[in-house]
Amino acid sequence: MSDQNSLSSSDYYQKVYAVVEQIPYGRVTTYGSIASFLGIASAARMVGYALNQTAGAGAEKSIPAHRVLNRNGELTGRAYFPDDTMRERLQQEGVRFTDEYRVDLEQHFWDPADHLNPDRYTEAI
Repeated sequence: MSDQNSLSSSDYYQKVYAVVEQIPYGRVTTYGSIASFLGIASAARMVGYALNQTAGAGAEKSIPAHRVLNRNGELTGRAYFPDDTMRERLQQEGVRFTDEYRVDLEQHFWDPADHLNPDRYTEAI
């Protein structure tokens, strides 16, 4: 059995949360960027699943899931926030939009691969 197959979703989710906690105020990243950084580029959906687990669990204050978008900069996770909270939080942080629910990724994108040490997050993967 490979390390990838033996990694539990709970372990992966904890690694996702650790990365998301590092996204700076006023910056955003994508599900795919987090998955690639964690060593499983095809696991963007699993990043989304991990963040969905924080919705309504009180964790959204410590885990800024509102800063994670799809590859086009769209707020696809907004359904897991009450009302228009995801967009409102990003606007409060000074994030600019190119469309109603699309962030200007060129200006606000933050890549974990450029800012974090992968050894700290990918040991078990």
